[in-house]
Amino acid sequence: MTSSNEMITKERYYAVNNDFTGMRNVADGHEIVEYHSKSMHRIWLNEQPVNYDAHWHSALEIIVPAENIFTAVCNNERFIINPSEILIIPPGIIHELIAPSTGSRFIFIMNISSITKLRGYARIASILSHPLLLNEVNYPNIYTDIYNILIQIRNEYFGDSEFSELAIQALLLKLFISLGENYTQQENVFLGTPPTKRKEYVDLFNATLEYIDNHFTEELSLGEIAANTGFSKFHFSRLFKQYTGYNFSDYLCFRRIKEAEILLARPEVSITDVAISSGFSSISTFNRLFKQQKGCSPSEYRKQNSKIKKMVGHDADRP
Repeated sequence: MTSSNEMITKERYYAVNNDFTGMRNVADGHEIVEYHSKSMHRIWLNEQPVNYDAHWHSALEIIVPAENIFTAVCNNERFIINPSEILIIPPGIIHELIAPSTGSRFIFIMNISSITKLRGYARIASILSHPLLLNEVNYPNIYTDIYNILIQIRNEYFGDSEFSELAIQALLLKLFISLGENYTQQENVFLGTPPTKRKEYVDLFNATLEYIDNHFTEELSLGEIAANTGFSKFHFSRLFKQYTGYNFSDYLCFRRIKEAEILLARPEVSITDVAISSGFSSISTFNRLFKQQKGCSPSEYRKQNSKIKKMVGHDADRP
């Protein structure tokens, strides 16, 4: 992600981030992100041969090696990232970072909380439920576009435009749209469905995801959702898994845990109320599923969140 004709110098990379030590605040498996003091994001050129044990955070992380490889282990899956390849690590994914003894890479830590509230993001959320390694082989239709978008985001961040934050948000939206359109155009989405029907199914399942996003705190059943689409439970389940990569119940749990993460950052809300407000029928179920997904209990998550906020001195990982 570097070339002789690029606009930003190394000195500028470091100057813009003079409020940042370069060391990330990771403790007890959770990172509270220190966004730039004048931005919702943090981007830096990382040259330190420092490893980070398994942890997670609420930001979207994108890693693009410039020199030498970089390794990330996400939910026990190892990704070897070559120079100019792009690894997108979604919010909430447990990941370990392993740096080589020499080399450099750009790290993008992006606060996408405002984007997640937009209509249509529910579809993107299912795509971003697992890490994505982008290169010219596995994403030939969009790799170059995504790479160029990241260069534009980086140049906006390290530039001095008064509209850089707006520009970065617009570019992030463009990136998500590119990912979404690429996914729905793949031949294995709704496999066996006539091309004339595929667009109809995409619209139908996008509407279904939006419905779930608006009603996930209620008692939603597979039968009810399937009936709303006009499919049998069996047919709906097969199509839902093709489109989202999730079983219906797993997706519903995924969405509820995301809501719980937000509520747990508010100390005035009890753990029981977090469980109920996130759509879980019992505190025991909530505790079990939260620990299964996050690697810690809801109360441990809250303690970690509170502890690191005190260390940083402000709400660095603001929702």
